[in-house]
Amino acid sequence: MLKMQEIHDLIKLIDESSIDEFAYETNGTKVSLKKHKGEVISTEPINPPIPQVELPKKAETKTEENESPVNQEDGQSDFDYEIVSPMVGTFYAAPSPDKDNYVQLGDKVKPDTVVSIIEAMKLFNEIEAEVSGEIVEILAEDGELVEYGQPLYRVKA
Repeated sequence: MLKMQEIHDLIKLIDESSIDEFAYETNGTKVSLKKHKGEVISTEPINPPIPQVELPKKAETKTEENESPVNQEDGQSDFDYEIVSPMVGTFYAAPSPDKDNYVQLGDKVKPDTVVSIIEAMKLFNEIEAEVSGEIVEILAEDGELVEYGQPLYRVKA
């Protein structure tokens, strides 16, 4: 029988991998997981009953009333691209506490420019811009827990 922690670990691993479906059966216990729009859901009844676990959906960005990402004059957005978190983890803006941030507002980036680090399961993953342009908004704070798909930066090409 699988323990809840093992199931949570399994869900996390499936979520961070490119696997879309996973099935596991042992000693009469069957677990079947299927990814759908950033969620992992159970597709078959599990015996003994195990609660269904749903992963967080894509996080919504928070903007204050006076910080609209849309230019009021012409209806155009002030950015062309959002750099989003590819995983759940802790966001770090700098390589270490005593170093400067990877990028600041107004910095020019290229597709291979490292913009931050996300720590997940004791692994530090460098996040690259994946686009050329200028950083126009930083949406995450250093040390903040970020969700899969959560916007981290806005870039104007």
